[in-house]
Amino acid sequence: MTLDPAPADTRRVSIAVFNSRNEQMPTSQISRPSAHRSAQTGVTLIELMVVVVIIAILAMIAVPSYRQYSIRAQRTEAKTALLQIATNQERFYLQNNTYTNNLAALGFPGGASEYGVYTLNIPLANAITYQATATPTPGGGINGKDMTTDGECAQFNLNAQGLKTAAPDPNTVCW
Repeated sequence: MTLDPAPADTRRVSIAVFNSRNEQMPTSQISRPSAHRSAQTGVTLIELMVVVVIIAILAMIAVPSYRQYSIRAQRTEAKTALLQIATNQERFYLQNNTYTNNLAALGFPGGASEYGVYTLNIPLANAITYQATATPTPGGGINGKDMTTDGECAQFNLNAQGLKTAAPDPNTVCW
């Protein structure tokens, strides 16, 4: 009697899978590769470019707005200095019956605003009136702000009557 080997299609291969505790795992827990591959996740180059374009558009809107805000904020230094000069001129007038063009006597020994962004000047001062001006200091002040590029408000003026003007001030927004 001879044994014929089993036909090839009836043979089975048994594989045992063990977990980390050396226990045999049931075949229902063994993951098998699926016939369909799942879609790959990630960001394509096109999506990345769209995000970069959106950020660039937002930056183009935000940067000029911030620059205008910064310029308006620096203008307050000139206005504050001129109003301080006006207050000190009135105090000086009460004591001396005249106005002065001496900035040191008015509390501005260096002839500049608080951070030096604006140069102060009193071109006219007598017993009746005075004129005070503030112009941007070339190169900026100690805070690094250079206002010489401010085309709307290149010079601030204040006189004894309280008249506040600026030049060129095309939109009357300086004061």
